[in-house]
Amino acid sequence: MACVGGDETFGRFVERPFPAILEAKLNKTCANFGSLFCGVEAISRGQGLLDLVNGSQQCVLQAPDVPGQSNLFYRVHPRRNDRFLEPTKELLDLYPDVDFTEVHFVRHLLGRLRVKDDARFDIIAQELRAAWIRSLRSLLGRIDPPVVLLWLRVRRHQSLEGGDPVPIDAAMIDQLRPLCASVVEMSVCASGVSDELEDVLFGTLQQPMAEYVIGPSAHKVIADALLPPIRDLN
Repeated sequence: MACVGGDETFGRFVERPFPAILEAKLNKTCANFGSLFCGVEAISRGQGLLDLVNGSQQCVLQAPDVPGQSNLFYRVHPRRNDRFLEPTKELLDLYPDVDFTEVHFVRHLLGRLRVKDDARFDIIAQELRAAWIRSLRSLLGRIDPPVVLLWLRVRRHQSLEGGDPVPIDAAMIDQLRPLCASVVEMSVCASGVSDELEDVLFGTLQQPMAEYVIGPSAHKVIADALLPPIRDLN
């Protein structure tokens, strides 16, 4: 089974992320293809990754965050999708009052635009959602094995990320359901808002990052939620 996704699938700072737990419970190889800072851009453009996924019997795909993709208004790094590379002419025309020279990350960009609190940000959000749906529909159409889509919502300190600027919603997921064997929706807490920080493995200077990730208990809960739909595929 192939497990594809971003930070949570990768399992930073935990000894056994949920793909490893699934492997033990299912008694089958579960390859962890999770990647840090990975969004829909990196997943959908990785032909090598797609070849590996298509060599598996089943696939768990964590729905990637919406902001990490190139679109009508900005470009992101092809592998580190959290990196903002440049605005397009459309964004410069829409926000002539914003200086983008010191913006290096997508969430910083969207946070700066959102505080303007006007209709322009709605245009950005609408484009991001539409581009996300197009990319995910295309990706799912290229995956041969049955896919269990994991819609994972992680609650974190507002101070860590200012909230999700453009969250995935149910209407977006509904457009993907016909292309998936099943969808698992669930919410978990990052270690910074739960009592799991002491169970996360990090160095002295890594606590801010450790507070952002999910801990071992959350990974176990995710694995338990994924087990029934995965077993239904057999």
